[in-house]
Amino acid sequence: MSARLKRRTVTIPLGMAVASALAFLPNVASATEAGPQASAAQSVSATGEALSYVVNVRPGHSSASVQKAIAKAGGSVVIAYDQIGVIVVHSSSADFAKEIRKDKGVESAGATRTAPLSPQSTTEMWAPEVLTDAEVQAAAAAAPAGQEPLEYLQWDMPMIKADKAHEITLGSPNVTVGVIDTGVDDTHPNLAPNFDRAASVNCVAGKPNTADGAWRPNKGESAHGTHVAGEIAAAKNGTGMVGVAPGVKVSGIKVSTPEGWFYTEAVVCGFVWAAEHGVDITNNSYYTDPWQFNCKDDIDQKALVEAVSRATKYAESKGTVNVAAAGNDNWDLAGDSILDTGSPNDSTEVTRTIDPKKCLDIPAQLPGTVVVSSIGAKGIKSSFSNYGQSIIDVAAPGGDSTRYQAPDAPAVDGRILGTLPGGQWGYMAGTSMASPHAAGVAALIKSTHPNAKPNQVKAMLAQGADKQECTVPYSINSSVCKGGKGNNSFYGAGVVNALNAVTK
Repeated sequence: MSARLKRRTVTIPLGMAVASALAFLPNVASATEAGPQASAAQSVSATGEALSYVVNVRPGHSSASVQKAIAKAGGSVVIAYDQIGVIVVHSSSADFAKEIRKDKGVESAGATRTAPLSPQSTTEMWAPEVLTDAEVQAAAAAAPAGQEPLEYLQWDMPMIKADKAHEITLGSPNVTVGVIDTGVDDTHPNLAPNFDRAASVNCVAGKPNTADGAWRPNKGESAHGTHVAGEIAAAKNGTGMVGVAPGVKVSGIKVSTPEGWFYTEAVVCGFVWAAEHGVDITNNSYYTDPWQFNCKDDIDQKALVEAVSRATKYAESKGTVNVAAAGNDNWDLAGDSILDTGSPNDSTEVTRTIDPKKCLDIPAQLPGTVVVSSIGAKGIKSSFSNYGQSIIDVAAPGGDSTRYQAPDAPAVDGRILGTLPGGQWGYMAGTSMASPHAAGVAALIKSTHPNAKPNQVKAMLAQGADKQECTVPYSINSSVCKGGKGNNSFYGAGVVNALNAVTK
């Protein structure tokens, strides 16, 4: 199994304990911040292999002038996002970043990775547990009248009152949720009716690729984005499952390499694309590689924070609500320190201790982003979910091991059911699954209040959440919940409520 793809999904076989508190693949250490590191450019200078950089133009200065300086410093411009003053650059010069930072028009610049641009070997991705044809047929035969064939397996829908909300509205087709992720299979029968092709793109190279189907995961690539898309907007069309907002549109904004890395230039491209193509909500169930936390006292990482921050702010200024997963390490993101043994995750990992108050998980901890923690089938914090006072905005179902939180019948699995490439369905768990539930509820709010601005949508999401007290004692692990009902470190303002989204 790959030690590279570590999204906000955990590997939880049915009936077993959490195999890893990290994302997507087991046996992966987590990525964070620490002491001084050799620059990425120095690590590849001996071979002359190119690296990718972001160069952030100082406000009030000319992008054209900076691009001339980039060429003089040995860089090649891939694309200039002049609307936010971020330029994506490739260079094989070990001194590129050092030289370009000297230009008066440059606010910051940094390498977006520690591995060279040369193609990486494609590694086998962890495959989620897929429902067999026999299981799908048996479930369909047992489905209650009026429900989708697999809906009764979705314990998460009644938990957030989505089933009741659907009796009032399925959401508006004028609302689009952009899945910034590993790609979306729009040919899936649950997704095809709601897919927004015009708002879909491949941003992996840091610039938009609009070729037909470029947004899809290729064979052997992760099913993560397709699963997320189904949780948000799987159509209520008599096929398979149902999404939280089955009447809204969903788009695929692919930003993950085949190996599962989400680099800064791709993430920036994704947010800018969403901002300029009518995307109302973005879902972000990942962190930006190769550092899980980017510290502003590191000259490279500071530039990555600035670039992604400019992109998220730009999207919000265009009317987009950005929703993100909190992460799966059972970390207190408001604590004093976090020990990271897995960053950078695309080259040689180091051990470092970071201050989570100074080092940011991007895009989740950027200003304005809705941060979502995960709850299991019993309605308490998932064993793996990160938490933090004044960090978590809302909570939503992300599943958990059946050992900790088994669902009530007729549901049989404590994880979350979602769509998978090739017309299949299967289970995953993680804050990756919690975030799209919140994004779906936000889409229902936007459907009900089409003129609402991002801050208003976020306010209604929090105000409509079911307030939840701290879980005391919390017996699953050593996590400690702090705060009161409607404002605590486990659940934030509470658990999202789809019915309130369409009635208030």
